[in-house]
Amino acid sequence: MSEHRAFASSISFPALYVITDEAAISPHGIRRSHEEIAKAAAEGGASIVQIRDKSASTRQLIEVTLRCKEIVQQSNILVFVNDRLDVALAAEADGVHLGDEDMPVGVARNIAGNRLLIGASVASVEEARAAQEAGADYVSVGAIYHTDTKRDAGAPIGCEPIRRIKATVHVPVAAIGGINRENILAVVKAGADMICVVSAVTRAIDMTAAVRELVEKMRSR
Repeated sequence: MSEHRAFASSISFPALYVITDEAAISPHGIRRSHEEIAKAAAEGGASIVQIRDKSASTRQLIEVTLRCKEIVQQSNILVFVNDRLDVALAAEADGVHLGDEDMPVGVARNIAGNRLLIGASVASVEEARAAQEAGADYVSVGAIYHTDTKRDAGAPIGCEPIRRIKATVHVPVAAIGGINRENILAVVKAGADMICVVSAVTRAIDMTAAVRELVEKMRSR
């Protein structure tokens, strides 16, 4: 593995992984931009921010990613793009996250080489093992708890799959889905290396304070 792809050289675990949301609305009814969420993630001490926008055009998504990179450039936070390998490469992001309907991990690795970290959503030990063998730098499992942020997340699976996958692969394991200040410590104790959050940050009154609290709770184990 090249230095660029080595997580250990960039962040320490457990790590908070904040995902932006094009539909994020504050408790006061104000839309939150990707840039605002990325800024809060960086200032609050998160390790990764993922730009997720299912409705933006390619050009818009590249521009948003570039703006977010500029906003967080003084921090050590990594910038990922959801789904779109082309956008991640064009914007020179740190990584891309691929779902089960996106480009296969092996194809993406052949195209990206070592220029990007690649994450993959998995639903089983077998899928996690296959993603690792195809070149994924981390795997993500969920939904751990109930979530209404992602409509196709499926029924909650709890923490046990984290333990099973963690015991099978050597790449970091991320957990996603309904994780918040009340349950984040249970997810960390189950072995998750990265804890992915959306609404726990984007729906908070003070997003930076919410990120900071999650990081503190996560590391108080």
